[in-house]
Amino acid sequence: MKTILAYTDGACKGNPGPGGWGGVIIDQGEISTYKGFEKDTTNNRMELTAVIEVVGKIDIKDSVTIYTDSQYVMKGMLEWVANWQRRGWRTSSNKPVKNADLWKQLIQVLASRDITWQWVKGHSGDQYNEMADALANEAIDQAMMIDK
Repeated sequence: MKTILAYTDGACKGNPGPGGWGGVIIDQGEISTYKGFEKDTTNNRMELTAVIEVVGKIDIKDSVTIYTDSQYVMKGMLEWVANWQRRGWRTSSNKPVKNADLWKQLIQVLASRDITWQWVKGHSGDQYNEMADALANEAIDQAMMIDK
């Protein structure tokens, strides 16, 4: 089993507004990049979508280290999801969990995988986090061009 590195990022112009996600996969030194957009979304939805889309492109047999600058995504998976599931996708204050549709997709994508989470500070000069951020912003520009 090999370990694949996945850097993900999501961004939004306005919140909600046009949003993009970007990802970088490093597989034994080979770099692949991915991006996508939605015309009307939120930053958190794009952060979740980035992980779903990027990890979904990696062979399930490989272990994956996910690098994210999103505390929302990382804490969600490591600390919050189990309680949300136990409470029927309700928060501790009994409100519906925001973005539950994407959290459920993320759980499915990560199921049966060997996953390690690594938080990286955004805009701190990490080469691949910056690349994922640039891809997400390029995707937003594409979304905005469609409306013109």
